Amino acid sequence: MILSLDQGTTSSRAILFDTEAKWVSQVQYDVKQSFPHLGWVEHDPEQIWESQLAAARDAIARGGIAVEEISAIGITNQRETALIWDKTTGKPIYPAIVWQDRRTAEQCEELKSKGLEQVIASKTGLVVDAYFSATKISWILDHVDGARERANRGELLAGTIDSWLIWRLTCGAVHATDVTNASRTMLFNLHERCWDEELMQELRIPRTILPEVRMSGGEFGIADKQWFGADIPIRSVLGDQQAALFGHTCLEPGSAKNTYGTGCFILMNTGTEAVASSHGLLTTVAWGMGDELYYALEGSVFVAGAAVQWLQEGLGLIEEPSGSEDKAREVEDSEGVIVVPAFTGLGAPYWDMYARGAIFGLTRGTTSGHLVRATLESLAFQSRDVIGAMEKDAGMPLTGLRVDGGAVRNDLLMQFQSDILGSEVTRTTYAETTALGAALLAGLTSGVWTRAQLESFNKAEWVFSPEMGITEREGRYNAWKDAVARTMGWEKHEGYQ
Repeated sequence: MILSLDQGTTSSRAILFDTEAKWVSQVQYDVKQSFPHLGWVEHDPEQIWESQLAAARDAIARGGIAVEEISAIGITNQRETALIWDKTTGKPIYPAIVWQDRRTAEQCEELKSKGLEQVIASKTGLVVDAYFSATKISWILDHVDGARERANRGELLAGTIDSWLIWRLTCGAVHATDVTNASRTMLFNLHERCWDEELMQELRIPRTILPEVRMSGGEFGIADKQWFGADIPIRSVLGDQQAALFGHTCLEPGSAKNTYGTGCFILMNTGTEAVASSHGLLTTVAWGMGDELYYALEGSVFVAGAAVQWLQEGLGLIEEPSGSEDKAREVEDSEGVIVVPAFTGLGAPYWDMYARGAIFGLTRGTTSGHLVRATLESLAFQSRDVIGAMEKDAGMPLTGLRVDGGAVRNDLLMQFQSDILGSEVTRTTYAETTALGAALLAGLTSGVWTRAQLESFNKAEWVFSPEMGITEREGRYNAWKDAVARTMGWEKHEGYQ
């Protein structure tokens, strides 16, 4: 069996999988977030560890198996969240700064003012943003008394959540991360496959505090027997979105996954080539196996499920998000109504922080059903924007989209996604693709199964095929792009405030 540890932003989950990658038991405990100041988001590292350990122990107990039956542990984690701890005592010197935290935005602007934006993009594949781990680590070193001196003396260790869990599970024997998490720090050179000296010097982060970077499928030490009653090897580590890509078995270039949550996280496998983006997408490591790195392009839709919540909480058009499909089916189509939910600006490929949401095409005959349907369609339009940018950057067509997240139960939305992409959209049988991805890679690394077996483990529950003709498809998409163009720069208009 494989034990998958899935440490997320709001919960710590453990799932036990059998040799056919079916879950035997599953346990989840909430993780508390704290917001000490506007724009700040923190976690208690000890609570993360304790909740993850408890979830793992309970999953084993509920599975009714002997610990010796577990071949390996796979770890997947919230990316970019960073912390620093004492190398001797293991105690964190400050709370973990969560990926959502914006306190280092000013420091990022300083990096841009120094002309480092292109340097960082070319080396790391990332944009300069407070989202990533590097400035979080630097901030802790700057704001905890004596931290920089202690770091320089080799008394501290820094890392993302995967490193924290590995270090605790191995009782301090292993300080490591994998290439996917490293690639989200803004310190990892994709081309040289190591921590970048120039960026470490710029942020005054000593190399000695950073973890060793290893392949995602590989050896990460042994979870000590004091935790579970027997030693268990740790055989895979993946950031959560990369784990979902692997869990969807998007193993070939051109394959992609879309996770529909509050926003959408879209990743496309680009194979062994690190593709630079000219559309503001992120170049990231998909995973590392053997001696080879596999890469992906990543893009995000800022507002997806949040738009459906707006229909419920802001407009009162639906009683709950799950009711959006029934409401949308009250009408045959959106009758030319287009909703652009640019509530917080537009992301890739537009990148306009001054854009604001708008509704176009209203007539006297417009009903609440039209508004709901048009809002659902906006999720699909935005996803095509990102996927279209990926196809252009990678120079390869989308070979199919696999989907997960709450919105994939909406058949109307999934059919429209297929129609507007002109591509098959596959809803898979297993919803927890993040945990599954970590398990599949751990099992592959451990020899529990072969690569040829992987695709049989997360089979299609339903495949949505395009039903819309190309003329209608492109006409509707062109109307969407026209609507988006009219929202851009809106906040700059005189009298906007």
